[in-house]
Amino acid sequence: MDIFQSIVIAIVEGLTEFLPVSSTGHMIITQEILGVESTTFVKAFTFIIQFGAILSVVCLYWKRFFRLKEVPEGKKGFEAFLARYDFYWKLFLGFLPAAVLGLLLSDFIDAMLENVAVVAVMLVLGGVLMLFVDKWFAKNEKRSAAMTERRSIMIGLYQCISMVPGVSRSMATIVGGMQQGLSRKDAAEFSFFLAVPTMFGASVYKMWSLMSEPDSMQQLSDNWVVLVVGMVVAFIVAMAAIKLFISYVTKYGFKAFGWYRILVGGAIIVMLLSGISLEMA
Repeated sequence: MDIFQSIVIAIVEGLTEFLPVSSTGHMIITQEILGVESTTFVKAFTFIIQFGAILSVVCLYWKRFFRLKEVPEGKKGFEAFLARYDFYWKLFLGFLPAAVLGLLLSDFIDAMLENVAVVAVMLVLGGVLMLFVDKWFAKNEKRSAAMTERRSIMIGLYQCISMVPGVSRSMATIVGGMQQGLSRKDAAEFSFFLAVPTMFGASVYKMWSLMSEPDSMQQLSDNWVVLVVGMVVAFIVAMAAIKLFISYVTKYGFKAFGWYRILVGGAIIVMLLSGISLEMA
């Protein structure tokens, strides 16, 4: 992988990570178009550059991430702890289901990541779903539900669906949030917040896997510039994408993303049926 390829892949990551269009699916397809061989380092790269996207969320919402709540009178001990660290506690509850399943199904998930047909089908199916979510949950826009522990866990369970390539972690958690009574804006923002521990955990795990390879240190030494450039580009692009996405979905909803998913997934299916190989090497 060269610098140009890392920049292009990082741009795709930054643009699609927080949109309900499947960043993993787009990066797999982008790698194929660029002719990037699916080596151990390249697989790790697509996860490690997520550090840049993670940082963009923390920077944009730093007041939410670093503000502790006041403890209500009468609460002591563990109850007081939960009240003060309510934001982090609910993120942990949302993160836990994917963390457990991710560790248990790691090899199966890695195998699916190389199947472009799965990505294409899930893009189309997810796109059809996105065409109707605004109508199904229109009542949420009038009065968004408060985030509770139960809702955090339920959204975390929805996030597990995104382990199937092409589903989109963002789509799964946003739809899950809306199903739990959140408005489009609140569901999207909680999806961003939940991405931080989830993507951080996945990135650290992939980094650890890379370090376990016999020539890992040499790979990192040879490609550290590529990694740094990728993270910086992902950070800048994700920062802009988040701002635009929140503004757009608040006004217009998700239908445009649904049509986009259907068009992209449909185009990939047509190419595969035409005999054009898009499978990762």
